[in-house]
Amino acid sequence: MLAMNVEVKLAQLGLKLPSAPKPAGNYAAFVRAGNLLFLSAQLPVEDGRPRYTGRVGAELTEDEGRAAAQLAALNVLAQLRAALGSFERLEHLVRMEGHVAGAPGWHGTPKILDSASDLFVAVLGERGRHARTAFNPPSLPLNMAVELVVTAAVKPN
Repeated sequence: MLAMNVEVKLAQLGLKLPSAPKPAGNYAAFVRAGNLLFLSAQLPVEDGRPRYTGRVGAELTEDEGRAAAQLAALNVLAQLRAALGSFERLEHLVRMEGHVAGAPGWHGTPKILDSASDLFVAVLGERGRHARTAFNPPSLPLNMAVELVVTAAVKPN
């Protein structure tokens, strides 16, 4: 039932679950170890193309940063579905490591990452609550604005 609820809740928010992005290099999109699922970093990519590049507080506004975090979170959800086949096997998100490229002197990373955290809770309910760390590097791979690394607990096969 969770699988259908995720799609419905996204539609109610005016969003759609994308196809899971393919890795940008020689690594796996996800790896399962026991009941933990480790996702490789998800970026604000849409249809295989970078959507938000640059630094928040310089080339991008905070609103654009929040949109980038939400798009990266949608890609996290898409990877979860690709890894598990459905959201039914998801117990809950465990941890999100969020990186937001910021201009010197800009320190609003937690506010930007709330966009991703809020989306997870909105569509997954309590299963979307997670521990979180926030980083504010001067740049990220491929000049992306946001990078999310998520670990999830999954039900046994």
